[in-house]
Amino acid sequence: MASPAAPSSFDVAYWFIDRALDDDEYLQPQKLHRLMYLAQAYFAVAYNGRMLMPAIFVADEFGPIEPNVFRACAIQRPAIEARALPELVTHFLEGVWRRFGQHSAEFLSRQMSGHPPYGAALAAGVGTEISLKAMAAFYGKKPAPASQEPAAAMAPPVDQVLRPRLMRSQDGSPVSVQKWMPRAKTPGK
Repeated sequence: MASPAAPSSFDVAYWFIDRALDDDEYLQPQKLHRLMYLAQAYFAVAYNGRMLMPAIFVADEFGPIEPNVFRACAIQRPAIEARALPELVTHFLEGVWRRFGQHSAEFLSRQMSGHPPYGAALAAGVGTEISLKAMAAFYGKKPAPASQEPAAAMAPPVDQVLRPRLMRSQDGSPVSVQKWMPRAKTPGK
């Protein structure tokens, strides 16, 4: 299994906190954890199960949290040296911020309360781990027709979260590009 793309969950947390400050926004702790959870889930979808950061998420009564960041940042931002993230990670996090950053913590929590990975973990008890495999399976599934699932149980597809890179063609016109990723190998094939 490949190593996580970011060196720690604190590097990702600080990236989101600093990104919010760039937009003159205070990032509430609950919103931070929802964004980190979504980033971990969608990264696993986009990169065949690879972890964005070495972190686990657990079900809290208000939504998914990363317990180490939650405890460390409960009072104030701890004095931890955040490392520069690889360009792949910052590009990915920009897409998550663009898609979900404008929503309130309450909105994100309401949405996730209807998502099966969180709901199943919460049903097993507060503090139960939400598996990365369950996160990737849910956030990676194709959306069902609107009439079949309640709005809270749906998540945007990964292509609405990832922001394509813009490059220039030989004549200078902009073109959208994404890194090619081979499909995951299915057992028995």
